[in-house]
Amino acid sequence: MIGGGLVGAAIGYGLARQGLKVTLLDEGDVALRAARGNFGLVWVQSKGPGVPEYQHWTRLSSDRWPGLAAELRETTGVDCAHERRGGFAICLTEDELEQRRQMLEVLRRQAGAVEFEYEILDHGALARRVPLIGPEVVGASYTPYDGAVHPLYLLRALHAGLLRHGARYEPNARVNAVHAAPHDFRIEARGTAHAAPRLVLAAGLGSRELAPLAGLHAPLRPVRGQILATERVAPAIPLTQKIRQMSEGALLIGDSFEEAGYDDSTAPQVLSALAARAVRTFPFLREVQLVRSWAALRVMSPDGLPIYEQSARFPGAFLASCHSGVTLAAAHAYPYAEAVARGALPDELARFASRRFDVPKAA
Repeated sequence: MIGGGLVGAAIGYGLARQGLKVTLLDEGDVALRAARGNFGLVWVQSKGPGVPEYQHWTRLSSDRWPGLAAELRETTGVDCAHERRGGFAICLTEDELEQRRQMLEVLRRQAGAVEFEYEILDHGALARRVPLIGPEVVGASYTPYDGAVHPLYLLRALHAGLLRHGARYEPNARVNAVHAAPHDFRIEARGTAHAAPRLVLAAGLGSRELAPLAGLHAPLRPVRGQILATERVAPAIPLTQKIRQMSEGALLIGDSFEEAGYDDSTAPQVLSALAARAVRTFPFLREVQLVRSWAALRVMSPDGLPIYEQSARFPGAFLASCHSGVTLAAAHAYPYAEAVARGALPDELARFASRRFDVPKAA
């Protein structure tokens, strides 16, 4: 396996727990880890409008997350602080609220036989459930399927879990070369050659350059997100999409999307906008101290959806890439890893193959 971030670690854990011999090559902490800039949301209510396969995949992962959290805690002793109490997407304008309503209705219709419940709450109804909202808040959407974890605890638990199941972890092992043949892969990293009948490429933004060496296609780009963190305060708010309270009490404020290339520095104007919206949402934040800010890079495909496929040219080589490594961790640890172990991805993941990007553009 190449890539030890949240996606690669989840798949590696899933393979190791099945008894497979796993070697995970990881660039180490110099890598552009999306986990460092992650809210840790296990978020369902905005995933997949118009793409039912993505909605179903996300919902499956959310449903399996309690089992993954319990298994990691039992296996490693690391509690990744998973909770699933539902989540609110708070809206400051009527247009925002109407857009949420329309999107959630699309999700409800395309869910098919699987029930999809949601609520649209006006200001009064929301205030009864979230009393600290400000007067500018128009309302919110709510679904019971949303949850959260601590992303760094999760990464630690996955690494500890795969080691506990006998996997070999190679840190600071930047891949220098990949030599591929069907079911025969030789990877050179840090002066050492590794051979295996299967290869999983889950190297985040690094997959763009490595994928062609294994007959795969990973048209990925970085999208920057910035986060503010406050001092620790007493429990104050439930889970919301743009502001969340961590298990230790700090509040995270974020959700910026910026086309900034590989620049992972912070920008004061963006941080100012995030803080201003947060105070409009929860006025009590005016009295709470900010202690830190940082930025990180999301791993984004052209359409924002995951890329999953097995190489047609070199069978045995698999690609896994997404920008929702926390939400989809349970799907990666269980059904995706099980499919790799079988040697074939299920038909329901065909929607996420990279050939969807080969459609010629209209003149």
